[in-house]
Amino acid sequence: MSIESVCQYLARWGRDKDIIVMEESTATVALAAAALGVIPARIAKSISLRVEKDGVPAAMVVVTAGDVKLDNRKYKDRFDLKAKMLSPGEALEYTGHAVGGVCPFALPPGVEVYLDVSLQRFQTVYPACGSGNSAIELTMDELKEYSASLDWVDVCAPIGA
Repeated sequence: MSIESVCQYLARWGRDKDIIVMEESTATVALAAAALGVIPARIAKSISLRVEKDGVPAAMVVVTAGDVKLDNRKYKDRFDLKAKMLSPGEALEYTGHAVGGVCPFALPPGVEVYLDVSLQRFQTVYPACGSGNSAIELTMDELKEYSASLDWVDVCAPIGA
């Protein structure tokens, strides 16, 4: 059902027909890169994190390049809280998307989206579209607009660093 909500959401920009649905899984960076024929770094990975708003559990989505990981120190310095990943059940409950298809589109009200600067080195990237076998190619300006991102942040480090 999630991909349908993303299709409806992206239709407001006429981009619903640009969603790529594949036979194979795109649920991980490696699988998505192989299915799309791009380097893993160009996969826009959506990380769903637990936050609190007025004492109530909520979610935040940070979209990063596929070749980086969340840097706990940078995240804490930026958001003044410890990074806590949502469980698969929480991800579905709070974002409306299952793990493997979490994306920055068609999110429930109150879910904040931030884009990591690791994405800015690319002309286009491929975020998921609400399922474990979908993606769309977007420019940075399109990703910022369509995700209703609040800001560009620097909260990641290279994998292995």
